Amino acid sequence: MTISSKQITMAVTLLMSSITAHAMQALPGTPPVPADNPLSAAKIELGKQLFFDPRLSVNGTISCNSCHNVMAGGTDNRNVSIGAKGHKGSRSAPTVWNAAFLSAQFWDGRAATLEDQAKGPILANVEMGMPDKKTVVNRIKTIPGYVQSFKAVFGGKKPVTFDNIIKAIATYERTLITINSPFDRYMRGDTSAMSDAAIQGMKKVQATGCTGCHSGVNFAGPELPVGTGFYQKFPVYPGSKYDRKYKLTADKGRYKVTKNKADMNMWRVPTWRNISLTAPYFHNGSVKDLGEAVRVMARTQLNKTLSKQDVDDIVAFLNSLTGEFPAQTLPRLPDYKNGTLVLP
Repeated sequence: MTISSKQITMAVTLLMSSITAHAMQALPGTPPVPADNPLSAAKIELGKQLFFDPRLSVNGTISCNSCHNVMAGGTDNRNVSIGAKGHKGSRSAPTVWNAAFLSAQFWDGRAATLEDQAKGPILANVEMGMPDKKTVVNRIKTIPGYVQSFKAVFGGKKPVTFDNIIKAIATYERTLITINSPFDRYMRGDTSAMSDAAIQGMKKVQATGCTGCHSGVNFAGPELPVGTGFYQKFPVYPGSKYDRKYKLTADKGRYKVTKNKADMNMWRVPTWRNISLTAPYFHNGSVKDLGEAVRVMARTQLNKTLSKQDVDDIVAFLNSLTGEFPAQTLPRLPDYKNGTLVLP
């Protein structure tokens, strides 16, 4: 049987459409929710209070929101964050927006869930600096309003536990979803939602090979089981001028967790969602400008040098991934009367 060129073209078109549909998807309005931590309005509100409460840090100076500012893009826009004791971290704070769609948390994927992730910063000496779980629980139990809320949400004889504190924070974080970006509307049939430059940029990230890693609803890789991170070596093509300029290989990435040489300079692929708002870029926050980040990625990951027009179009596409942010209002925190909890 002879296959005509028209049939080949049609087959390729169908294949590319299938690949595109798999690689680029609109963001769902609801996140996956673990069976042991169901959503409820009361738990969301409690988690929100805890997320904004600096009393979860050893000296009352920083909250979860300090590094993951939900009044903006979900980061602190620093190259690395500064902890409660003035210590600087070694990595840039990832955005908390849409983190519910990631199958692993942190740059190195060492936490499987939002619950696992939330445990780390509270107890980390360079972050919120609390010495142990017992100290965290005792501080929250000293605040009457929190005790009432934990009883209402979790019930039981001892509702204020470290795990319940973490569950409440993670529940609030699961509401941080930015749907309805221009790209999402375009994918749902609104052909006027994206600019011509953004559409060209969308085609170019596919043709260049960017969607080999940045795919799925979160542009952070394919959907995987919880705890199974999607990792990529960075840089794939070492030796460019960017390695030294931006110190790309100084941090060994996932290797620090696994001690497996195969994980040297391996990183969880970060989301492209709202990327225009989450500068500076990369694990060390070394690149301030999105266009420069595109150039670095093209060279280090794909061994390609892009023209200015290519970079401009790709940036236009990345801008189209900025979604609608649900309104966030600062919560009134439960009072602790006639004293302070955060001084020795």
